[in-house]
Amino acid sequence: MGKSRSVLMTLILMGTLSACSHAGQPGSSGGKRPSGPPPEAFEACEGLAEGEHVSFAGRGGESLEATCEKLDGKLVAVPENAPRR
Repeated sequence: MGKSRSVLMTLILMGTLSACSHAGQPGSSGGKRPSGPPPEAFEACEGLAEGEHVSFAGRGGESLEATCEKLDGKLVAVPENAPRR
């Protein structure tokens, strides 16, 4: 009985450590700013063509002037002062 309890405790410990190691990974909601364009940037270019100018509300509610560009096959509003990757 002692061996099975030891194995069980080891499995629980491994699961806990695994969960903790993933907590700070990108894409987790660790209080960091989300990556990628917000949904509003995609919505701003719906029905428009690449190269058209639009404005939309950013994550902080500010008005952003942008140009519709293709990103992974979808049109998205890219602000004029956006950092390039």
